[in-house]
Amino acid sequence: MGRKLYLWQYGHFGPPLLVFPSASGMAHEWESHGMIEALAPLIDRGRLKVYCVESNVSEAWTRRETDPAWRIQRHLTYERFVIDELVPAIRRDCRTPDIPIAVTGCSLGALYSANVALKHPEIFRYALCLSGRYDITEFTGGHDGVDFYYNNPIAFVPQLDGPALDRVRHNTHLTLVCGRGKWEDGNWQEAQRFAGILDAKGIPHYLDLWGTEVAHEWVWWRRQAAMHLTQRFGR
Repeated sequence: MGRKLYLWQYGHFGPPLLVFPSASGMAHEWESHGMIEALAPLIDRGRLKVYCVESNVSEAWTRRETDPAWRIQRHLTYERFVIDELVPAIRRDCRTPDIPIAVTGCSLGALYSANVALKHPEIFRYALCLSGRYDITEFTGGHDGVDFYYNNPIAFVPQLDGPALDRVRHNTHLTLVCGRGKWEDGNWQEAQRFAGILDAKGIPHYLDLWGTEVAHEWVWWRRQAAMHLTQRFGR
């Protein structure tokens, strides 16, 4: 990446969970918004180790006045950092060279999570995606090409076939969670559409749509993350 990136770590034992931040891009985001406190029962009992990493979302996605071709290259650079540097570091910390890693994130963090799980299913065996968007065209100004295509789940998943599809089917699971309240219009419909695509391709997934009182806010993401991660790792 050409610079230092911050990584906040919580827990002493358990399966690793990698957290991608939302549009803030900050590694301390989950700490400051009470997400770590919400997961404390899992963390304290050694059911989960949490790794919250800084992202480059402002370079790749939210700085729309910059050339989209440059921005997608910055995203690819960040993805190489995750696979080539961060994943080995997490596995060293867990003292297990091939330990599966779960991944999660809210809002734009959900896009990052779905993307890496679908592209690297042998590494990321579970993705919890909270209030995400899975079509990147609104961030790219209509630009397309191979690099955009393979980072746009709504586009590339319908075309998966053969060994590439088998890798995803056999190795990973996506849980898509979204409320239908304030600031979620467009998000829950896209989650529903994405779930339909996953279903058509036989990719393991679960769609969990909450009610119209459930907004695009941390208070709800705390509840959703605690519920789903407890179901996955708390037993």
